[in-house]
Amino acid sequence: MKHLLTIYFVFSIFQFGARGAPPVVSQSNPNVLFIAIDDLRPTLGCYGDEVVISTNFDRLAESGTRFDRAYCQLAVCCPSRLSLLSGMRPDTIEVWDLGTHFRDARPDLVSLPQHFKNNGYYTRSIGKILHGGGRPAKDPPSWSEDAIHDVISGDRRVRYALPQNLIGTKLKQAASEAADVLDGTFIDGIVCEAALGALDSLSANEQPFFLAVGFRKPHLPFVAPKKYWDLYDRDTIPSPASNRYPDGAPEYGTRSWHELEGYTDIPENTASMSTEQIQNLRHGYYACISYVDSLLGRLLDRLETLEIADNTVICLWGDHGFHLGEQGLWTKANNYELSARVPLMLSVPGQSNKGAVSNAFVELVDLYPTLAEVCGLDIPIGLEGVSMKALLESPNQPWKTAVFNQYPRMYKDARHSRHGEVMGYATRTDRYRYVEWRDWNSGEVLAQELYDHTTDPDEMKNVAGNPEYARALSQHQKILSAGWRGALPPK
Repeated sequence: MKHLLTIYFVFSIFQFGARGAPPVVSQSNPNVLFIAIDDLRPTLGCYGDEVVISTNFDRLAESGTRFDRAYCQLAVCCPSRLSLLSGMRPDTIEVWDLGTHFRDARPDLVSLPQHFKNNGYYTRSIGKILHGGGRPAKDPPSWSEDAIHDVISGDRRVRYALPQNLIGTKLKQAASEAADVLDGTFIDGIVCEAALGALDSLSANEQPFFLAVGFRKPHLPFVAPKKYWDLYDRDTIPSPASNRYPDGAPEYGTRSWHELEGYTDIPENTASMSTEQIQNLRHGYYACISYVDSLLGRLLDRLETLEIADNTVICLWGDHGFHLGEQGLWTKANNYELSARVPLMLSVPGQSNKGAVSNAFVELVDLYPTLAEVCGLDIPIGLEGVSMKALLESPNQPWKTAVFNQYPRMYKDARHSRHGEVMGYATRTDRYRYVEWRDWNSGEVLAQELYDHTTDPDEMKNVAGNPEYARALSQHQKILSAGWRGALPPK
């Protein structure tokens, strides 16, 4: 695989060195509240959803800039988060799974929070930031003190509340739960309380801070206090826009991640779920969003109470999208729009264009240089994203022509009686999504997907083999081959 990886940028070995001497920061440098939401797709009022109750997400969007076309780099937690935090793409840091740390391949890399720490910020991590288990959740060089609530033990009491879900040995019990309990029963409520305490203590210091807060909902299981379920009439929650695999899609594209299937009340074949089961899961997803929305509101309120809101950058992002039955798929771990597109909001002190909406193509890997620039820090050499600071003042200026994501698969080739791996590389342009599934070792293109968003916004018909799309197919082969450097904003 290594000979297939994108050739590293010639200066990337110097990524841990910024241009010039580190600036001296003071209380005048803005703080950063860096909020990660697990498995959140843009199912929010500010993104046009007419059912969800997301008052505080919408409130944040009104105070800053909402990015409507933001994309992750690989649609599962660990690779997406480590790509963002390293400012490099998955092939560069060699992280494509849940168990690998970017320091395995790049031990001297300076992460986003580490760059802030090295430049005089006090950095803290509360909740799920890097990843949720084992070594990928830890990165001591990034933080001024030990991260907390980054790893959850096998104690299901922070995962479930009802007795029937607290017995047995399996971590996964029911896929959803609505118990009449307080917000602090579950891990996200615990994280919120810890974050409020951190804001209290950090705001009393003269040193600017970078506080990372990671909420785990709406990740499965869809568990939230009953009051958030009660906000919704299930009959008003829309059914999936589609419920079958896209026509002509290769098996690589539609293979299940088997995340949902592990729950005790979910059949092995999710296609056999009843309409009632599907709507219960969708209801639970909405309830979890409103639960996190309430916790977000407490953080925003505390910034106001402490009178530090006017000097705090707020960056809120989802680590990848999510399928709720659309295209016959559940959860993430694929290259389709619903898994690759994420919510992203950025509020910066003093920005004149509050409440702006940008339709520019942006990527999570862009956040490292963006946050460095808006906080007055040098941008390290060798990052594989581009600062979005210019979009805060002119949100719809000409920008990237494409964004890129990827996802790996195992395969069995019956013709040659062999097992191997493939990587699906995808690019999204204004009109199309194109995917190439390449053999991990040889680079041979094994399958292609092309979806025309003008006529097929739900990506339900693969037109890669349609002669009428031969020109578009050829163009997108070239775009994917050129990679992210070929799609950069005009200078």
